[in-house]
Parts: sequence; C-alpha cells; structure tokens
Amino acid sequence: MLKTLKKWWKYLGAKLNMSFNEKADPKVQLEQAITEAQEQHRRLKEQAASVIANQKTTEMQLNRKLEELEKVGANARQAVLMVDEATKAGNTAKAAEYTSAAEAFANRLIALEREVEGLKALALQSATASDQAKAAVQQNSAALQKKLAEKQKLLSQLDQAKMQEQLNKALGSLSEVVGQDVPTFDEISRKIEERQAKAMAGAELEGASVEAKMLEVEQASINVEAQARLEEIRSQLGLGTAPATDTATADAPQTATEGGTAGTAGTA
Repeated sequence: MLKTLKKWWKYLGAKLNMSFNEKADPKVQLEQAITEAQEQHRRLKEQAASVIANQKTTEMQLNRKLEELEKVGANARQAVLMVDEATKAGNTAKAAEYTSAAEAFANRLIALEREVEGLKALALQSATASDQAKAAVQQNSAALQKKLAEKQKLLSQLDQAKMQEQLNKALGSLSEVVGQDVPTFDEISRKIEERQAKAMAGAELEGASVEAKMLEVEQASINVEAQARLEEIRSQLGLGTAPATDTATADAPQTATEGGTAGTAGTA
C-alpha cells in the first residue's frame, strides 16, 4: 500500500510539473534562470573573496613571524656574545645568566622556525586556492555574460514565435469557416461580390430599356440647343467659334449645331 501511494505521489508530481511547464510563461522562466545564475555568481564571488582574504591573512602572519624570527635570532647571537664576554672576564654569575637567556632565545628561535615553515606551506596552499578561486570567478563571469547574451537572443526568438502564432491565427481566421457570430473574410467577400453582380445586372437592364434611350435622346437634344445658344451669344459678342470639348458631343449634334449657326448668321 505504501509503495502504491509513493508511486501515485510521484506520478501526480510529474503531472503537475508537466502542466506547469506547459502553461508557464517562457519569458518569466528565462528571467528566473538568469536571476538564479546571477545569485550563484554572487555566492561564488563571496567564497572566492574569503579564500583570497585567507591567503592575505596567512601572508601577513608569515611576514610577522619572519620579522620575529630575525629579531629572536639577533637576540640569541647577542646573548651568546655576552656569555663569551662574561666567561672571559671571569664573571661566572653573569655568564650563567646570559647562558640561560641564550638558551631561552634558542628555544624560541626553534619554535619560530617551525611556525615559519608551517606558515610557508599554508601560504603556498592559500596562494594556489586563491588562483583557483580567481579563475573560477572569471570563468563563471564569462559564462554569465554568455547567458545574458543568449537571454536577449531567446527573448527575440520568443517574440518572433508569438508574432508568427498571431499571424497564423489571423490567416486561419480569414480562410476557415468559423461558424460563429462573426463572419469570415471569405463570407464577406462573397456577399459583396453578389451585391456588386446584382447592381451591375440591374444597371445593364436599365441601360437597355426604351425609357433609358428616350432619356438619352432628350438629353442630347438639350445639349444641342444649349450649344446653339452659346454660339449665338458668342456671335453677338464678335467672338470666334468655341472649340469642341467633347468628341462624342461634337460628333452627334454636329449637323444641328451647324444649322443653328447658319440660321443665326442669316438673321444677322
């Protein structure tokens, strides 16, 4: 029973994770990844700073011990000289005191030499660790910069993908029959073409009717009369004949216009 529950728990976890990845915004996930990478780089820099600080501390301790070693060595040599001088002078008490001081300096010198050797080894290890920490920070910094550059590239690709998806959706809505309240582009185009065809057919029928021809003849007569009157006015004013402005009009009523002009001339 327990194994079955564990299997179901793992299955539900995997299903929820899959559902989350499908619905999650890639832009947000990309920002989370970059933030995590920056946080890791910050922690790495802090660790590297601790390693480098440890190296600096070891070096300072080593320098202090070397200075102390040199000083204790000088004191030990001075104590030995003073022992020799007291012995030559026959001052046994002073010689004994200086001998004790020289031995103390010698013991301190031996201890300092051991400490110096240990600090030298530690300083060497610290220097190696410091170099490795610096190299790790540089490598991680380069990797972070590369991720930041890839972030911009991925964001651009994501925007292009979204735009293409919208374009595909728009093109699909123009050609597919949606079957909803909003008509498709093809349906609207067919309706407009049908109305245009009906209007053109009606115009052809009206143009072919007797009434339309009669109106055309009547309009032509009116135009001829108007042209004749204009010519009469121009003749009274002593102006020349006006040039024809419309080829069709000049061809159709030419005879009537000439007749009107002739009559006007006769009257004059």
